[in-house]
Amino acid sequence: MIVDAHVHAARLPGLKLGWDTWMGSAGDSAAVAALYGPDGSPRPARFDALFEEAGVDRALLFCEYSPRVTGIQAIEDMAPLVAHNPERFRVVANVNPHLHYPVDAELRRQLDLGAVALKVHPVHGNFAPNDRELYPAYAECQARGIPVITHTGPSSFPGASGRRGDPVLMDDVLRDFPGLTVVLAHGGRGWSYETAGFMALARDNLWLDIAGLPPKRLPHYFDRFDLNRIGKKWIFGTDWPSAPSVAGNLDGVRSLGLAPDVLDLALGENARQVFRL
Repeated sequence: MIVDAHVHAARLPGLKLGWDTWMGSAGDSAAVAALYGPDGSPRPARFDALFEEAGVDRALLFCEYSPRVTGIQAIEDMAPLVAHNPERFRVVANVNPHLHYPVDAELRRQLDLGAVALKVHPVHGNFAPNDRELYPAYAECQARGIPVITHTGPSSFPGASGRRGDPVLMDDVLRDFPGLTVVLAHGGRGWSYETAGFMALARDNLWLDIAGLPPKRLPHYFDRFDLNRIGKKWIFGTDWPSAPSVAGNLDGVRSLGLAPDVLDLALGENARQVFRL
Protein backbone atom coordinates (compact mmCIF):
# COMPACT_ATOMS: atom_id res chain seq x y z
CA MET A 1 0.00 0.00 0.00
CA ILE A 2 1.30 3.45 -0.97
CA VAL A 3 -0.03 6.29 1.19
CA ASP A 4 0.22 10.04 0.71
CA ALA A 5 -0.47 11.07 4.29
CA HIS A 6 -0.45 14.86 3.80
CA VAL A 7 -2.65 16.47 1.13
CA HIS A 8 -4.30 19.92 1.08
CA ALA A 9 -7.24 19.73 -1.32
CA ALA A 10 -8.57 23.13 -0.35
CA ARG A 11 -11.74 24.66 -1.77
CA LEU A 12 -10.31 27.85 -3.19
CA PRO A 13 -13.00 30.32 -1.98
CA GLY A 14 -12.11 29.34 1.60
CA LEU A 15 -8.48 30.41 1.24
CA LYS A 16 -7.35 33.67 2.76
CA LEU A 17 -4.07 33.45 0.85
CA GLY A 18 -3.64 34.14 -2.83
CA TRP A 19 -3.41 31.12 -5.11
CA ASP A 20 0.34 31.45 -5.81
CA THR A 21 1.23 31.99 -2.16
CA TRP A 22 -0.77 28.98 -1.02
CA MET A 23 0.70 26.67 -3.64
CA GLY A 24 4.30 27.87 -3.32
CA SER A 25 6.99 28.26 -5.93
CA ALA A 26 7.49 24.51 -6.45
CA GLY A 27 3.87 23.73 -7.34
CA ASP A 28 2.65 23.28 -10.90
CA SER A 29 -0.02 25.97 -11.17
CA ALA A 30 -1.42 24.81 -14.52
CA ALA A 31 -1.72 21.20 -13.38
CA VAL A 32 -3.37 22.23 -10.12
CA ALA A 33 -5.81 24.62 -11.82
CA ALA A 34 -7.01 21.80 -14.08
CA LEU A 35 -8.24 19.92 -11.01
CA TYR A 36 -10.69 22.67 -10.03
CA GLY A 37 -14.04 23.76 -11.36
CA PRO A 38 -14.99 27.35 -12.21
CA ASP A 39 -16.33 27.90 -8.67
CA GLY A 40 -13.00 26.89 -7.11
CA SER A 41 -14.22 23.50 -5.87
CA PRO A 42 -12.13 20.36 -6.41
CA ARG A 43 -13.30 18.08 -9.24
CA PRO A 44 -13.40 14.69 -7.52
CA ALA A 45 -12.80 12.55 -10.61
CA ARG A 46 -9.73 14.57 -11.57
CA PHE A 47 -8.30 14.45 -8.05
CA ASP A 48 -8.88 10.72 -7.98
CA ALA A 49 -7.10 10.32 -11.32
CA LEU A 50 -4.10 12.34 -10.06
CA PHE A 51 -3.43 9.92 -7.22
CA GLU A 52 -4.35 6.86 -9.27
CA GLU A 53 -1.77 7.77 -11.92
CA ALA A 54 0.86 8.38 -9.23
CA GLY A 55 0.23 4.92 -7.75
CA VAL A 56 -1.16 6.21 -4.44
CA ASP A 57 -3.63 3.81 -2.81
CA ARG A 58 -4.68 6.07 0.10
CA ALA A 59 -4.51 9.84 0.49
CA LEU A 60 -5.23 11.79 3.67
CA LEU A 61 -7.01 15.09 3.03
CA PHE A 62 -6.38 17.86 5.57
CA CYS A 63 -9.01 20.36 6.56
CA GLU A 64 -7.80 23.45 8.42
CA TYR A 65 -9.42 26.15 10.53
CA SER A 66 -6.78 28.91 10.57
CA PRO A 67 -8.54 32.19 9.76
CA ARG A 68 -5.46 34.14 10.87
CA VAL A 69 -3.26 32.69 8.08
CA THR A 70 -4.79 30.33 5.51
CA GLY A 71 -8.52 30.80 6.04
CA ILE A 72 -11.06 28.01 6.48
CA GLN A 73 -10.82 24.68 4.68
CA ALA A 74 -13.81 23.02 6.32
CA ILE A 75 -14.08 19.29 6.75
CA GLU A 76 -17.34 19.41 4.81
CA ASP A 77 -15.36 20.65 1.78
CA MET A 78 -13.59 17.27 1.65
CA ALA A 79 -16.84 15.30 1.55
CA PRO A 80 -17.26 15.20 -2.27
CA LEU A 81 -13.78 13.71 -2.69
CA VAL A 82 -14.37 11.05 -0.06
CA ALA A 83 -17.81 10.26 -1.50
CA HIS A 84 -16.30 9.85 -4.98
CA ASN A 85 -13.72 7.30 -3.79
CA PRO A 86 -14.04 6.36 -0.13
CA GLU A 87 -11.43 3.65 -0.56
CA ARG A 88 -8.69 6.06 -1.65
CA PHE A 89 -9.54 9.21 0.29
CA ARG A 90 -9.69 9.75 4.05
CA VAL A 91 -10.07 13.04 5.89
CA VAL A 92 -8.09 14.43 8.83
CA ALA A 93 -9.82 16.57 11.48
CA ASN A 94 -8.54 19.94 12.66
CA VAL A 95 -9.29 22.02 15.74
CA ASN A 96 -8.19 25.51 16.74
CA PRO A 97 -8.65 26.50 20.41
CA HIS A 98 -9.15 30.15 19.37
CA LEU A 99 -12.09 29.11 17.22
CA HIS A 100 -13.55 25.91 18.70
CA TYR A 101 -14.89 25.59 22.22
CA PRO A 102 -15.00 23.05 23.63
CA VAL A 103 -12.38 21.48 21.37
CA ASP A 104 -13.35 17.90 22.21
CA ALA A 105 -16.94 18.49 21.09
CA GLU A 106 -15.74 19.81 17.72
CA LEU A 107 -13.31 16.90 17.44
CA ARG A 108 -16.11 14.40 18.05
CA ARG A 109 -18.20 16.13 15.38
CA GLN A 110 -15.43 15.76 12.84
CA LEU A 111 -14.66 12.18 13.85
CA ASP A 112 -18.33 11.39 13.30
CA LEU A 113 -17.88 12.72 9.76
CA GLY A 114 -15.21 10.08 9.16
CA ALA A 115 -11.92 11.67 10.22
CA VAL A 116 -9.14 9.15 10.88
CA ALA A 117 -6.76 11.53 12.71
CA LEU A 118 -6.55 14.97 14.32
CA LYS A 119 -4.24 17.68 12.96
CA VAL A 120 -3.34 20.73 15.03
CA HIS A 121 -1.58 23.65 13.37
CA PRO A 122 -0.04 25.79 16.09
CA VAL A 123 2.03 27.84 13.62
CA HIS A 124 -0.98 28.98 11.60
CA GLY A 125 -3.33 29.15 14.59
CA ASN A 126 -0.87 30.99 16.88
CA PHE A 127 -1.21 28.65 19.83
CA ALA A 128 1.18 26.27 21.53
CA PRO A 129 0.59 22.57 20.84
CA ASN A 130 0.94 21.91 24.58
CA ASP A 131 -1.74 24.49 25.45
CA ARG A 132 -3.98 22.98 28.12
CA GLU A 133 -7.06 24.02 26.13
CA LEU A 134 -6.14 21.25 23.66
CA TYR A 135 -5.89 18.57 26.34
CA PRO A 136 -9.55 17.50 26.15
CA ALA A 137 -9.03 16.77 22.44
CA TYR A 138 -5.84 14.85 23.17
CA ALA A 139 -7.65 12.86 25.86
CA GLU A 140 -10.39 11.98 23.38
CA CYS A 141 -7.79 10.86 20.83
CA GLN A 142 -5.93 8.74 23.37
CA ALA A 143 -9.13 7.08 24.53
CA ARG A 144 -10.25 6.28 20.97
CA GLY A 145 -6.86 5.38 19.51
CA ILE A 146 -6.88 8.38 17.15
CA PRO A 147 -3.42 9.71 16.15
CA VAL A 148 -2.54 13.40 16.47
CA ILE A 149 -0.54 15.20 13.78
CA THR A 150 1.10 18.50 14.66
CA HIS A 151 2.87 20.93 12.34
CA THR A 152 6.57 21.35 13.15
CA GLY A 153 8.96 23.96 11.82
CA PRO A 154 8.12 27.43 10.51
CA SER A 155 5.75 28.56 7.78
CA SER A 156 6.44 31.25 5.21
CA PHE A 157 2.80 32.37 5.10
CA PRO A 158 2.02 35.89 6.40
CA GLY A 159 0.81 35.84 10.01
CA ALA A 160 2.39 32.48 10.90
CA SER A 161 4.12 32.04 14.28
CA GLY A 162 7.23 29.93 13.69
CA ARG A 163 8.16 29.52 17.36
CA ARG A 164 4.97 27.53 17.89
CA GLY A 165 6.41 24.82 15.62
CA ASP A 166 9.15 23.67 17.98
CA PRO A 167 8.71 19.88 18.32
CA VAL A 168 9.99 20.03 21.92
CA LEU A 169 6.65 21.56 22.89
CA MET A 170 5.07 18.16 22.21
CA ASP A 171 7.23 16.59 24.92
CA ASP A 172 4.72 17.79 27.53
CA VAL A 173 1.86 16.21 25.58
CA LEU A 174 3.71 12.91 25.21
CA ARG A 175 4.44 12.90 28.95
CA ASP A 176 0.86 13.65 29.92
CA PHE A 177 -0.67 11.29 27.32
CA PRO A 178 1.69 8.31 27.17
CA GLY A 179 -0.79 6.27 25.13
CA LEU A 180 -1.22 8.91 22.43
CA THR A 181 0.20 8.34 18.94
CA VAL A 182 1.81 11.54 17.60
CA VAL A 183 3.07 12.42 14.11
CA LEU A 184 5.44 15.39 13.70
CA ALA A 185 4.47 16.86 10.34
CA HIS A 186 7.41 17.95 8.16
CA GLY A 187 9.82 16.11 10.45
CA GLY A 188 10.92 19.25 12.30
CA ARG A 189 11.33 21.30 9.14
CA GLY A 190 13.76 24.20 9.15
CA TRP A 191 15.91 24.13 12.30
CA SER A 192 14.47 21.16 14.20
CA TYR A 193 15.24 18.00 12.20
CA GLU A 194 17.70 16.79 14.79
CA THR A 195 15.31 17.39 17.68
CA ALA A 196 12.41 15.70 15.90
CA GLY A 197 14.59 12.77 14.90
CA PHE A 198 15.85 12.13 18.40
CA MET A 199 12.33 12.39 19.78
CA ALA A 200 11.03 9.87 17.23
CA LEU A 201 13.79 7.34 17.90
CA ALA A 202 13.22 7.62 21.65
CA ARG A 203 9.50 6.78 21.49
CA ASP A 204 7.56 3.96 19.86
CA ASN A 205 4.46 6.18 19.57
CA LEU A 206 6.13 9.09 17.71
CA TRP A 207 6.49 9.35 13.93
CA LEU A 208 7.92 11.77 11.37
CA ASP A 209 5.81 12.90 8.42
CA ILE A 210 8.25 13.94 5.66
CA ALA A 211 5.72 15.98 3.68
CA GLY A 212 6.98 19.12 2.02
CA LEU A 213 10.62 18.00 2.16
CA PRO A 214 12.43 17.46 -1.16
CA PRO A 215 13.37 13.76 -1.07
CA LYS A 216 16.90 14.32 -2.34
CA ARG A 217 17.53 16.57 0.68
CA LEU A 218 16.43 14.06 3.30
CA PRO A 219 19.93 12.57 3.81
CA HIS A 220 21.18 16.10 4.49
CA TYR A 221 18.31 17.05 6.80
CA PHE A 222 18.81 13.89 8.87
CA ASP A 223 22.59 13.67 8.52
CA ARG A 224 23.05 13.00 12.25
CA PHE A 225 21.19 9.69 11.87
CA ASP A 226 21.64 6.40 10.10
CA LEU A 227 19.21 6.81 7.21
CA ASN A 228 17.73 3.31 7.48
CA ARG A 229 17.20 3.72 11.21
CA ILE A 230 15.45 7.08 10.96
CA GLY A 231 13.64 5.95 7.80
CA LYS A 232 11.79 3.37 9.87
CA LYS A 233 10.00 6.28 11.57
CA TRP A 234 9.07 8.13 8.36
CA ILE A 235 5.57 8.53 6.97
CA PHE A 236 5.47 9.62 3.33
CA GLY A 237 3.47 12.68 2.35
CA THR A 238 3.74 15.32 -0.34
CA ASP A 239 2.12 18.42 1.20
CA TRP A 240 0.32 18.68 -2.15
CA PRO A 241 -0.08 21.10 -3.95
CA SER A 242 3.30 22.47 -2.88
CA ALA A 243 4.99 19.37 -4.34
CA PRO A 244 5.53 19.61 -8.10
CA SER A 245 4.73 15.91 -8.60
CA VAL A 246 3.28 13.20 -6.37
CA ALA A 247 4.88 10.47 -8.48
CA GLY A 248 8.15 12.42 -8.55
CA ASN A 249 8.28 12.58 -4.76
CA LEU A 250 7.65 8.85 -4.53
CA ASP A 251 10.45 8.17 -7.00
CA GLY A 252 12.71 10.51 -5.05
CA VAL A 253 12.26 8.52 -1.83
CA ARG A 254 12.74 5.26 -3.74
CA SER A 255 16.08 6.56 -5.05
CA LEU A 256 17.56 7.14 -1.58
CA GLY A 257 18.88 3.59 -1.31
CA LEU A 258 16.85 2.59 1.72
CA ALA A 259 16.62 -1.10 2.58
CA PRO A 260 13.52 -2.64 0.96
CA ASP A 261 11.76 -3.22 4.27
CA VAL A 262 12.47 0.36 5.40
CA LEU A 263 11.18 1.72 2.08
CA ASP A 264 7.95 -0.26 2.50
CA LEU A 265 7.50 1.19 5.98
CA ALA A 266 8.14 4.77 4.88
CA LEU A 267 5.95 4.70 1.76
CA GLY A 268 2.90 3.11 3.28
CA GLU A 269 3.11 0.51 6.00
CA ASN A 270 3.78 2.98 8.82
CA ALA A 271 0.84 5.12 7.69
CA ARG A 272 -1.39 2.07 7.30
CA GLN A 273 -0.77 1.08 10.90
CA VAL A 274 -0.78 4.57 12.47
CA PHE A 275 -3.98 5.70 10.71
CA ARG A 276 -5.57 2.24 10.65
CA LEU A 277 -6.16 2.40 6.90
